[in-house]
Formats: sequence, C-alpha cells, structure tokens
Amino acid sequence: MTVRYRISAALAVLLMISSGVFPPALAQEKLLAPETNPPGDIPDNQVFITYTSPDGFGLKVPEGWSRTPIDHGVRFFDKYDELDATLDTASAAPTVSSAKADVIPDLKAAGHAVKVTAVKDVKLAAGPAVRISYLSNSAPNPVTNKLIRLEHERFILFKDGKTVTLDLAAPAGADNVDQWQLISNSLQWR
Repeated sequence: MTVRYRISAALAVLLMISSGVFPPALAQEKLLAPETNPPGDIPDNQVFITYTSPDGFGLKVPEGWSRTPIDHGVRFFDKYDELDATLDTASAAPTVSSAKADVIPDLKAAGHAVKVTAVKDVKLAAGPAVRISYLSNSAPNPVTNKLIRLEHERFILFKDGKTVTLDLAAPAGADNVDQWQLISNSLQWR
C-alpha cells in the first residue's frame, strides 16, 4: 500500500508540473524586502502601555523602552528615542511669552547646539499647553563618541500650581508625528 501511495503521489506531482498547476507549498514564494525604519522611527505597530507617576500624572509610553528616574520625573528611552516627563511647581500657567523669556534661555544653556523652530499654544486632552519645537545635538555616544541631530517637541501643561513638562526627542527626520501625538494627548493629571 505504501508503494502504491508513493507512485500516486509522484504521478500527481508530475501531472502538476506538466500542467503548470502548483499547490501553494510548491509555488515559489517571493522574497519580501526587509522593513526599513529610519533610526529613531517608532514603528506604526508599536504597543503603548500606561505609566502612572507617583507625582500625580500618567501617560502612555512605548512598551519595552527602558525607564530611569531623573530629577523630578522619569525618562523612557530606546536607542535614539527619548521621552522625559517632569513635574514642577509654578505660580501661573505658561504662555508663549513666558516660554520665550524663561524656558528657552534655560533650554539653550543646558542643551547642545539648541535651535528653537517654533513656540505656540496648543490644546491637548489634558488641557492647554505651550509647545516648543526645537533641534539639538545629542549627548555623545558613550562607545563611539558620535553625535546625532535630534528633533524635539516639548509640551508644558499647568494645573493647580504644578507643571508637567513632556519632552519627546528622536533623530531628525524620523517620522513620529502620530506616535508623539498619541503620547502627548495621553497625558493625564491624577
């Protein structure tokens, strides 16, 4: 019975070959091109999880990113991408004028080759905010000493005498518009 099956199977394969009809297992599958995301490009299928700060705010962050505490907040990072969220006190809500007078000089003094490209009022799900768009050089890579140019979106929100500053950074040219919008609009006061 086994010999008859082998002969029948071999005959079936010969008939398929001669007729040009192949089952999916025998058809040639085309190679897919590897996915190419520029360095720092958060993938469109990235999963986000909710981070709740002990300081009174929460937001969605990319799953799998490293987390480290920083002064008055937290930093999430993965390769060239970075997300900083800090809490501070303030007597009034930030404005475009106050950001230009107070925040931007500090940003330029503390950053590396900072170039501010825009400052404007925006509306986020958690309330009104000031958005500062800017470019900077990264800190040197500890292994290669290489620097890269980063794009930043910084959001400053105010409520009840407190501010949350959310700073999102990625290599210049990375396409993170949708992901950054998701993250900034996920910010909630707790």
